Amino acid sequence: MPFIAFLTWVNGTLFAVPTTLLFFGAAVFFTFRIKFAQVTQFPRFIKILTQPVQKQSDADTIEKTIHPLHALFTAMATTIGMGNLVGPTIAIFTGGPGALLWLVLYIFFGAATKFVEVISALKTRAVTVDGAIIGGPLFYLKTVSPFIAYWYGIIMIFMLASWSSLQANTLSGILALHNIPTWLTGMILVLFLVRMLSGGAERVGAVASKLVPLMFVLYVSVALYILLSNPADLLNSIIMVFKSAIHPSAAIGGFLGTTFMHAVQSGLYQGVFITEAGIGTASIPHAVARTNKYTDQAILAMCATISDMTLATLSGLLVLVTGVWNTGSFRSTLIYEAFKLYAPGFGSYVLLISLSLFILTTILGNSFNGTQIFKSVTQKVDHRFYIIFITGVIFVGSLMPATIVWELMETILACAMVPNVLGLLTLVIRNPDWYRISA
Repeated sequence: MPFIAFLTWVNGTLFAVPTTLLFFGAAVFFTFRIKFAQVTQFPRFIKILTQPVQKQSDADTIEKTIHPLHALFTAMATTIGMGNLVGPTIAIFTGGPGALLWLVLYIFFGAATKFVEVISALKTRAVTVDGAIIGGPLFYLKTVSPFIAYWYGIIMIFMLASWSSLQANTLSGILALHNIPTWLTGMILVLFLVRMLSGGAERVGAVASKLVPLMFVLYVSVALYILLSNPADLLNSIIMVFKSAIHPSAAIGGFLGTTFMHAVQSGLYQGVFITEAGIGTASIPHAVARTNKYTDQAILAMCATISDMTLATLSGLLVLVTGVWNTGSFRSTLIYEAFKLYAPGFGSYVLLISLSLFILTTILGNSFNGTQIFKSVTQKVDHRFYIIFITGVIFVGSLMPATIVWELMETILACAMVPNVLGLLTLVIRNPDWYRISA
């Protein structure tokens, strides 16, 4: 299709080098600026995480906020999702085994980008006329340039809807292997979304806080079983990842080969999809957290990328160890194929349950973020129009070919990330005290 060919050219030629250098370079800069807090602040992360959850009292000075941990899980609901399972397989299929290493490296350095995003969102959040807290990229970008903020907002309205469409597309493709009609999958997702969003931030946070730990444990358990059952193949796969990260990967099986820069770009872009670091959307639920110590909330967001790194590494190694990465054509069902072939009899069903939960919570989190951005950009327009729009896109996405959905998402991603990352760099240079971590 000419349109797919055009998107492939844009993503692979026009955007490839400039965006890769900007996104990865900014993440490294932020890491040095906060003095490798991904590592040094991990003990603080554990302390915050283990604090008891307290209910909101009448004495709270900020109404209509959510508990910091619920904000964390709402943010994790969008990052721990289909991207963690499918993203690494797409990176490997398009960029070779070495793309997995670049993906993991971006997750590490991108954690600093997420720290900066959350601090910026908390510093610039606002109170609406009805007493609700709202914040995120639109607000901190507005302090840099109202035009940049408006451009970002318009792009994100479509991106978050498209992102949810991508989730629906993956789930419908996998369920179709079990003879479940794609239209039925789309309809179920739409009904679930409408029900959940009617409860607002509190319901989103409460649901996410229950589902995220469950789906994480389910997936990791079976993935480790498969990998540890094949120790020799696991070791060879790890060696292949490091070798291919530096040297171009030759064509093999269904894999068409790649260059060094293509491997870097494939890994980086999937790292962005997985973590949202650089997109800014993860800062939206954190902006409504009930906290006075902004650095603590940012540390929660930053260190939570450990879960992203764990899932992404396991997913990537699974398709390498099982060999499904170099067979057939481009598709988003590789990880499911690996589970179905090599897991015990119940393994494919565990993945099916986990993947369904991942996708449900990701769509839920994306829709919540999209609604918040829609409210900020349109102000007086009823946000229910956006819910109607996003449900329609989700339903259509469940019916579309996977290739066009992935290519379109990469194009929109670059258009959204460039203004956000440039804005963050400006804020860090302009307000260095915002990002200083106190004892």
